[in-house]
Amino acid sequence: MDKFVITINRECGSGGGEIARLLGKKLGVKVYDRSMLESIPKQFGMSVEEIERVKAQKVSWWDDFCRFYKQFDTTGHSHPTETAPTPLSVYCAEAKLLHNLASHESCIIIGRAGFHVFRDTPNAIHIFIIADLDSRIARIARKQNLSTEEAEKVINEIDSTRDTFVKNVTDTARHDAHNYDFVLNVTGMNPEQVTDFLADIVTYKLDMTR
Repeated sequence: MDKFVITINRECGSGGGEIARLLGKKLGVKVYDRSMLESIPKQFGMSVEEIERVKAQKVSWWDDFCRFYKQFDTTGHSHPTETAPTPLSVYCAEAKLLHNLASHESCIIIGRAGFHVFRDTPNAIHIFIIADLDSRIARIARKQNLSTEEAEKVINEIDSTRDTFVKNVTDTARHDAHNYDFVLNVTGMNPEQVTDFLADIVTYKLDMTR
């Protein structure tokens, strides 16, 4: 079987991250999220939290494009640490690293606008995990020991950050179903059930049993 890559985007509180990790174990492949991409913040001389704030910046495409290309000298060499990073420069750095990882092994990518990074990659499957707001609020409140109001605020802030980043670097909406092979509403399902379901779908689509 040729190498494959599965990208999993998710709404905050849907359990998409847990599902991705369970799916990785079931398929026997590595799962990459922001905690496993530590070289990106180091590349820009920033912390993971600072990089996430950069990605959340609301900028026009043209402004981001101009700021991004100021990082290059007349020879075309990049000097990312000499210029403030932009959402586009962070995206390009992450995309380069992710492509390198996927060229060596099958893997699962959580977030990072993976559906766009691997949009032209053979054997790539793109999944979006969603759930109703009440169940997402309940999950975040339980996991982080928050009130309902606090949990909803966390969800709104994180989803807004992700929406902004995707819009900035892909010029498409994160919730656009056309970006994915499968959009799955997991309300009322436990992560193990969802994992088994997705494993069957992935196995069939990639024809892993042949």
